Amino acid sequence: MRNIWVLLKKEWYGYFASPIIYTVLFIFLLLSGYFFYSNVAYFSLMSFQASQWGGDFNLTDWVIEPLFGNMSVVLLLLLPLLTMRLFAEEKRQGSMELLLSYPVRDIELVVGKFLGCVSIYALMLLFTFFYPVLLAWLGRPDIGPFFTGYLGLLLMGSAFISLGVFISSLTENQIVAAALTFGLLLLFWVINWATYITEPPLSKIFEHISLITHFRHFTKGVIDTADIVFYCTFILLGLFLTLRSLEIQRLRG
Repeated sequence: MRNIWVLLKKEWYGYFASPIIYTVLFIFLLLSGYFFYSNVAYFSLMSFQASQWGGDFNLTDWVIEPLFGNMSVVLLLLLPLLTMRLFAEEKRQGSMELLLSYPVRDIELVVGKFLGCVSIYALMLLFTFFYPVLLAWLGRPDIGPFFTGYLGLLLMGSAFISLGVFISSLTENQIVAAALTFGLLLLFWVINWATYITEPPLSKIFEHISLITHFRHFTKGVIDTADIVFYCTFILLGLFLTLRSLEIQRLRG
């Protein structure tokens, strides 16, 4: 556990010593803030018209759910920029061999880097807690979808990161790592589209392995254990593949 904590602090130092985290954080907050403002403004306009013409408008359907959906797309684009450096930078700097020679088990190395990136990601989400606070001050939203939405973002983002850790362990080029991670995440994102052109049981498989399919329930305020199990399995698979990648590198010397 001590080794994991040391590695986690090392990753934090590496992130905050680099302009990447500040750039990613700025873009994330800028875009999420824009989506929050536009959703609230549109809801205010439609609710005003509804008061005159009649209609049913609520913050969950018109603000909270679209906000989390938009944030998930932004994270799909940005998180590969955080994961690309985890192992690729070590290889590029020539410190990977030194790191593998330390009295640290592979699983501690992988978990330390993974938790370091996840904690940075959690910090990014923490900065957006201003949104539910502001909504609670301006209106009477259902707070439940906010809690489940953030839980869904944390689980899905951690799944993104686990795949990014694995891809970063395969190459020493950070751009290649980011591009491959984004490409694979996008594939898992849109693979449920194939359900419209395939028949069961293949269509069911495509729908089940889609990252966005399991996220939608969280934005609606629903916690389904099947969704949690899916994301946890995805995370463990990504970390397992990273361990196998490191073992192969050790065997190659």
